[in-house]
Amino acid sequence: MYGRQRALQPVDLTLEPNQITALLGENGAGKSTLLGILATLISPSSGEVLYHAPGNVALEDQALRRTIGVIAHDSFCYGDLTGRENLSFFSRLYRVADAMKRTDALLARVGIEAAADRPARTYSRGMMQRLAVARALIHSPAILLCDEPFTGLDRSGVQMFSQILREERGRGAIVLVVTHEFEAIAGLVDRVLVLSRGALVHDGPAPSACTAVEIERIYTSAQRLRAPSAAGTGKG
Repeated sequence: MYGRQRALQPVDLTLEPNQITALLGENGAGKSTLLGILATLISPSSGEVLYHAPGNVALEDQALRRTIGVIAHDSFCYGDLTGRENLSFFSRLYRVADAMKRTDALLARVGIEAAADRPARTYSRGMMQRLAVARALIHSPAILLCDEPFTGLDRSGVQMFSQILREERGRGAIVLVVTHEFEAIAGLVDRVLVLSRGALVHDGPAPSACTAVEIERIYTSAQRLRAPSAAGTGKG
């Protein structure tokens, strides 16, 4: 809830490993709220989110957070630290084995190794987004939650991040992407969710011809099923 407004209606879904799921919706649909709940950054006012380790064993909160990677509007990186120092800090926070090797590999993977020893505050918007991607991946998360991850990326950055998402899916991660960039996710996603006024109005596999036009068609059709306006709108 936000004041007297309900940010989300009851949402019942299961996210699967080895799958990239797109979460679509207009501004205020509740997308960021749902992602924040899944990331344990927001506590739901009702309902529950269940996380399970291999063998269906529930994880404790601290251990759970070490399995989640988040790419959000905020980079969560420190401007006075260099790119390398940022990743070194987060690798220690997440207790990453062989942290130096992992840091160097990710700096190269996201294409900012040449700027690795510059303060992050000197980075362009696109470079900071690349660093944020590396930060989210530093601990090889089992769950990767992405809120408008293509923002600020140029064409090569979009291609780089799309390939990373494919690799994370192949690694067995659960991947959820909130985006308005239909072109960026065309041919990439396995499943499409659409939120409208806090309600889940579409949940289905991506079309076999997963073009931006087909994703737009799904999105537009789902909007006609929006929840009653009396429910109010949330922030997403």
